[in-house]
Amino acid sequence: MARDIEDRRFLGGPRPLGALVPALTRPAFKRKSPAGAQIMADWTELVGPAIAAVTQPLRLTQGTLTLACAGPVAMEMQHLAPQLASRINAALGRVAVEKFRFVQRAPAGAAPRKPRESAPKPLPERVESAIAEVSSPELREALARLARGVYRGR
Repeated sequence: MARDIEDRRFLGGPRPLGALVPALTRPAFKRKSPAGAQIMADWTELVGPAIAAVTQPLRLTQGTLTLACAGPVAMEMQHLAPQLASRINAALGRVAVEKFRFVQRAPAGAAPRKPRESAPKPLPERVESAIAEVSSPELREALARLARGVYRGR
């Protein structure tokens, strides 16, 4: 009688732990392949600190590794792709990366670029004197901004 109660509690009897693991891990591995997860976790060790500083792996799907590259690094990465693929595949112990897709984007953790701030160039004297004669301060400032835009490249 006690055995029947215990069997019902385990829904069909006790099962080995190994039989439960695939059902628990399958949803996680559907979204991230084990190779993709390992590449993302060990990226710095796989490619070295110099390349890891300007790239970030985004996803691995059907043998294509998508990398985010900072600035013009994508061109250099295209030339290094065969060496990177062989290095990554050797570390994983199987062919997981066959080709790369490069996306230009700053890697996570990279400092955002600040826009250049430059002092406005002085306007020609005749423009300055014409603007100074305007009585409205708002209009004078608007005309000064317009003149700076017009004379920016000169």
